[in-house]
Parts: sequence; structure tokens; C-alpha cells
Amino acid sequence: MSSQLNASDAPVNMRVTAIRYAADDINVYEIRRPDNAALPRVEPGAHIDVHMPSGLMRQYSLVTADGDERAYLIGIKRDRMSRGGSRFMHEQLRVGQMLDIGGPRNNFPLCETASHTVLIAGGIGITPIWCMAQRLMRLNRSFELHYACRERREAAFLDTLTALPQAHLHFDSEERRVLDIAAIVGNAPADAHFYCCGPQPMLAGYEAATASVDSERVHIEYFAPRAAAACEGGFVVQLHRTGQQFEVPQGKTILQVLREAGVSAPYSCEEGICGACQVDVIEGTPDHRDSVLSEREQVAGDVMLICCSGSKSERLVIDF
Repeated sequence: MSSQLNASDAPVNMRVTAIRYAADDINVYEIRRPDNAALPRVEPGAHIDVHMPSGLMRQYSLVTADGDERAYLIGIKRDRMSRGGSRFMHEQLRVGQMLDIGGPRNNFPLCETASHTVLIAGGIGITPIWCMAQRLMRLNRSFELHYACRERREAAFLDTLTALPQAHLHFDSEERRVLDIAAIVGNAPADAHFYCCGPQPMLAGYEAATASVDSERVHIEYFAPRAAAACEGGFVVQLHRTGQQFEVPQGKTILQVLREAGVSAPYSCEEGICGACQVDVIEGTPDHRDSVLSEREQVAGDVMLICCSGSKSERLVIDF
């Protein structure tokens, strides 16, 4: 069906059919097609793009992958430093309003065959992690879930998680310390897979704690970019399919140069955290600045995200 959502298709106009309180400053939004038709199947860890009337676009993780096939559920925390995204969703959006929705895409896939899975979440980072836990329960797989918040009132899905034997809840104000991620990793089975989503300090601690773990078993999702975009310029980007060449000057990204030249390049977040602008690299050495590709993928250098990454070589040929 041409109107179905797909990562490569144009956004689809959908209706907000419910808004539910989940915790202090966290709401869960239910979104459906106007005809209530079935939506494309998604996997745990996937997110959708929400296009807002102001022109802003934000990515939000899906709360469930095994629920109502006609609805997408996303959890959104009101960010007090919001640039307009979460503020609009919390203060202006109402049930019945229409939004353009793009995706879904998944840069944080779950390995469903792991012998044991360790899920770690902080704050609103519970949204993709809870989605994974639901799938693992359905599959009867071995897992544990560690969820940390500053205060109990800030924890989403609290009643459900409190009753879940695999869930371990941590509240900084009650424990008077932050979650000990190093201990969690150290106590896990040797072949466990690890997943983490949360605020930047938690992710930094997680990366340090899993530094000696095989990177194939370490999975992470960022809500904010890890590094500033590569805007040093001074190289030429060539489109492999058309032969077109463009100079990338200082102060601009590859994506900006291509869009200004009228090239219809794919993009979404423009921060290197969603993966929409990923392209294959035919020739040259990318200067990776994204938060999506694994260390192994970055070292291989055969793919890159053009919204934030640049080039270490004088010429970069991309499959576009």
C-alpha cells in the first residue's frame, strides 16, 4: 500500500488518538492512521520521526513492538531545555490532531537469540529498553533490566516494572548514589549482550564499564550527538551514480552542500543519531562524527552519515 510508512518513503499523516500520563513530565502518545489500518511491523529499538507544525523534526523510540498493530506508542519527556520539540508535544499537542510521521527505522536492534541480555535504562531511556523487555518476555528469553531515575516519581511504567521479577529499580535519591553499571556488567554472564539508553553521564559510564567486552555484544543508543559535526571542509565529495562533484567548504557539512545544490539527499535529525542519511562509501576515508555506527563499522569506513561526518581524504566518493 503506497501510504504505508517506510524508512525510505515520504512521511504519512497520522492522528494522535490518546495521550496518557506515564510519570512526572513523561507522557505516552498513541498514534494511528486516519483509517486505522495496520502499520508496518517494527522491531524493538525502532524509532519514528515526528514532524511538527513548526518545521521541527524529532525522533522518538517506540514503547512496544508487540502490541496493537494499528498503533504506534511513543514516550516523551518534557525537556526543560527544549528547543521546541518536547515542549510542543506536552503543551500544545491534543488528541485528534494530525502529525506527519516518518520511519520506522532501527539503529538499536535487539539480538533475540542471546543466552542472556542485560538491559540498562536511565530516565526516558526506558522507552526502547522496555520495548526490548516485552519482546524477551514473549520469547521466554533470559534477561535482566536495570532502570535508574533520580526520583521514584520520574520513573515511567513504574507499577508494571515493580511487579516484574527481572526488573531492578534504582532511585538516586533513595540509594544516595548513582547506578553502579560496572558492577552490573561485572556480574553478568560471560556471553551476555548489553543494551543501554539514557542520559549522557550514564552512557559514558556504560561505555567505560563495557570497554573490555566484545563490541558485538555491546549496544547503545544516544539521544544527543557524541561529537560536533565535521565542518572543517577542504575536500571534494563525488556522487558515484551521477559523477557530480561538489566542494565542501569550511563551515558546512556534506548534507548541507548537497541540499544547497538541489540534490535530494535523505536526512532526518541532522545530528548523526537517527541514521536516515547513511550512505555507502565507494572511495576515500570518512571522518566519522555520528552516534549510530559501531566502532567496527567506523573502522571499516564503507558507510557514513553525511549529516555530520566529513572526510579525511581530499576526495570522497559516495554511492548516491
